[in-house]
Amino acid sequence: MAASRVLLLLSGRPVSPSFVQSVCRLLGAGPGFGPWPTHCGFKRGRLVLSDRPFPGASTTLPLQRPPFCPFVALDQQQLRARGSELPTNRGVDLGVAVILQSSDQTVLLTRRTSTLSLSPNLWVPPGGHVELDEELLDGGLRELWEESGLQLPQDQFSWVPLGLWESAYPPRLSWGLPKYHHIILYLLVVSQESQQQLQARIQPNPNEVSAFMWLGPDVAAAVATIEDGTETSRHLSQELPPSILIVELKEDGGARPLALPVSTLLRTTPTTDEGKERVSSGTKFALRLWLQHLGR
Repeated sequence: MAASRVLLLLSGRPVSPSFVQSVCRLLGAGPGFGPWPTHCGFKRGRLVLSDRPFPGASTTLPLQRPPFCPFVALDQQQLRARGSELPTNRGVDLGVAVILQSSDQTVLLTRRTSTLSLSPNLWVPPGGHVELDEELLDGGLRELWEESGLQLPQDQFSWVPLGLWESAYPPRLSWGLPKYHHIILYLLVVSQESQQQLQARIQPNPNEVSAFMWLGPDVAAAVATIEDGTETSRHLSQELPPSILIVELKEDGGARPLALPVSTLLRTTPTTDEGKERVSSGTKFALRLWLQHLGR
């Protein structure tokens, strides 16, 4: 097995979770939806997590999973019956995603291309895997540059870790057994540049990105809460404009503005793999944390 990117300290003992183990469950998460406060240590290319303080822990972050997380739904009986269909030589991978905030208090989301094997057509912040020799912030900024073409001068931004998300793909057992298992670290990167200044420098990678948009707090609040079906989320969605402006990449390499129905952003995770455009569950979680950071 490759070097573990996610390491847990359970009762002081280091444990590398296997691919099929729920990180939330190992850290003592109960039957609820969370989030659960988790003590974190950041090392080069690695994340150390524990349910209690430990030497080297630098912060405490909320850890959450979706209510339909397949690693929770896979009980021991199912694992014995279908274990041969699941990876046996892999652990849990580490990813990092950048919530890039402009000076106007808008954040950048990108739509993954429909040809990607992992999470096609999803609206997500720029992000990806962290290399073994990378600091976590450096990995996030590299992914931001690779996907959007944006390089941020070191003296023109600040950053803070927002939270952790346990991610699986496919995201539901009804889609099939999981092939990918990640802990995603969301980083808030606050630029001193305006949305207009940042957008003027964006050069999306067409192999990974098919469109991008900027979300303000009002639309983000509805997108972040709509999946729970509460009266608040329904009330917020009723106050939204019918569409939001995005920039879509064209086949000839150009780009065009496009009005995207807001209803597209309010879709929830379907029970079958329909490939429909929507905002990922982890992104909704990150948007909630961003709004909390803004005091909204």
